[in-house]
Amino acid sequence: MDSPVPSASLLAAIYLVAITAEAMSGALAAGRRNMDIFGVAVIAFVTALGGGTIRDLTLGRFPIGWTQHPEYVYLVISAGLLTTVVASFMGNLKRVFLVLDAMGLVAFSLIGCSVALKMDYPTIVVIMSGMITGICGGILRDVLCNQVPVVFRRELYASVSLAVCALFLSLRALGIDTDLNTAISFTAGLTLRLLAIWGGWRLPVFSYHQRWE
Repeated sequence: MDSPVPSASLLAAIYLVAITAEAMSGALAAGRRNMDIFGVAVIAFVTALGGGTIRDLTLGRFPIGWTQHPEYVYLVISAGLLTTVVASFMGNLKRVFLVLDAMGLVAFSLIGCSVALKMDYPTIVVIMSGMITGICGGILRDVLCNQVPVVFRRELYASVSLAVCALFLSLRALGIDTDLNTAISFTAGLTLRLLAIWGGWRLPVFSYHQRWE
């Protein structure tokens, strides 16, 4: 019988890509706010590992993942600090930031689903686990950088995370091999996010201006 979660090697590879990408996106966000090196390291760490930390606390999954793998801490801080060195050689930082953030969003969403599936949570909790893992690091990054989080600015962001989780679970229900399912869901989610960015796709906005008496 096919395992409900991706193989350990595939999941590990996706996780390393995700935390590296998100650490770099955090460092770029810190750079736009003219933070010092310590600030860059903190924002890189929070962006890369904050979503998974909140997920683990929510699901009651202890010990929290990165506390058992200090190499992840070294990796994300190193990626953040390295970004400060190579940033001047990047032609379009905004485009790089958005691509890195999109990769992290999709990868973390899949990882969040896999964690909840492994713990035998019901479907709605699996989806919420994926979304928490996918979007919370970016929310923490934007709040600490004094920006309105991307997820609240009409862009297809949280909805991409939701779509990735739904696609992953749907293909799983159809009996698709889990590693193939993961690859398809990652590719589809990343494509959707990038198309939304470049096409300017937006969610409807609720605007209410009536004066309170």
